[in-house]
Amino acid sequence: MQFKSAGDFIIQKLNNELSPQLFYHCVEHVLDVYAAAEKIGTAENISADDMKLLLTAAWFHDSGFLKGAKNHEEESCRIARETLPGFDYQPNEIEQICGMIMATKIPQSPKNHLEEILADADLDYLGRDDFFTIGNQLFKELVDFGTIKTARQWDELQVGFLESHHYFTKTALQLRQAKKLEHLEQIKAKLNNDH
Repeated sequence: MQFKSAGDFIIQKLNNELSPQLFYHCVEHVLDVYAAAEKIGTAENISADDMKLLLTAAWFHDSGFLKGAKNHEEESCRIARETLPGFDYQPNEIEQICGMIMATKIPQSPKNHLEEILADADLDYLGRDDFFTIGNQLFKELVDFGTIKTARQWDELQVGFLESHHYFTKTALQLRQAKKLEHLEQIKAKLNNDH
């Protein structure tokens, strides 16, 4: 398995080919999810082999945006299946990686520990201090794509999302849950004050 080369390949491809309209689903997000996955995976005591599969999935999880937002997880899996054999990944490893990628699809439905870790890493920012900064990038992206039109609409969407979201791993629950709930209360207060 040429782990590092596979990562270099997809990051370079994303850097060169992703739409500049992707303010959130950009290379910075991929690297952020990679760092969160590594942190959670380490705390959850996964093996070195599993860590490589997890981090490969983090690198590839939004590569489907090279084609577009619709069904991007499925497209990310297609890209992984097409690309990773060239870096000496085995078919069973690629299927595990695709399972993790699919676990990031909203609503998240991970089926094993590694899938839970990547699902939590993908939404790690919900319980971090940079929540509003990163959220603003997603807001800009969704406005650009015509998905939402107003800041109020965005706040309402975020309330619904934060209320329905839950972390899966002990690590994410310990590190991120309390702050995530604070963010939810802040947005609710803002909506009430805007009346």
